[in-house]
Amino acid sequence: MSWTDADRARSVVLVLSPVLAGLGLGFSLIVAIGAQNLFVLRQGIRREHVLVVAAICALSDALLIALGVSGVGFVLAAVPWLVEVVRWAGAAFLVGYGLLAARRAWRPSGETLRVTGTDAAASASPAPADGGADGATVVATRSRLLTVVLTCLALTWLNPHVYLDTVFLLGTVANTHGEDRWLFAAGAMAASIAWFFGLAFGARYLGRWLATPRAWRILDAIIAVVMIGLGVGLVLPH
Repeated sequence: MSWTDADRARSVVLVLSPVLAGLGLGFSLIVAIGAQNLFVLRQGIRREHVLVVAAICALSDALLIALGVSGVGFVLAAVPWLVEVVRWAGAAFLVGYGLLAARRAWRPSGETLRVTGTDAAASASPAPADGGADGATVVATRSRLLTVVLTCLALTWLNPHVYLDTVFLLGTVANTHGEDRWLFAAGAMAASIAWFFGLAFGARYLGRWLATPRAWRILDAIIAVVMIGLGVGLVLPH
């Protein structure tokens, strides 16, 4: 049995329909000013561990979407106390992160965005003069990466909205597509990948406006207000 051009076009439409639906909902849920996006933006502007941060956010979203499509969202709906625990833990973390940003804004370290000829990471501390790296330098570099990774994971997994939106809401909508639910999930995952990598690597073009310590103080002040506001908003009665 041979397929006509109309049959091929119809099959393409049937495949793309749930994918585009997932792509649209995924973007609508992720494109917002939030703690995670602000952190990705700041790391992108600093050009510090950008690939790692984008990958963690995108892979975390993909895992959460897969959990939602697999039906874990219904489990979360049946165990509301679990979301409450995440809500209070997330609020404490956001307020703490916001206070650290407020301290940077109040007592700046003189940080500016300095781009080397190799377009490497932006940093306020000078690079080692010699080619070698002693033990202290290696430990400091690893600690910085570990701090970024742990912060990124906390901002992602301690956010209760990610379970309500990504796992429960997106998972519920995906399951309305029946056998095509994983095509819907693929579209939503593609939205996350495009957004986080675009935000992380596109943020470097803001560097021209962040070449002074005053600009970084303003950025940290904005981050502090948003983070503390989000944290307080998580525990206030709605």
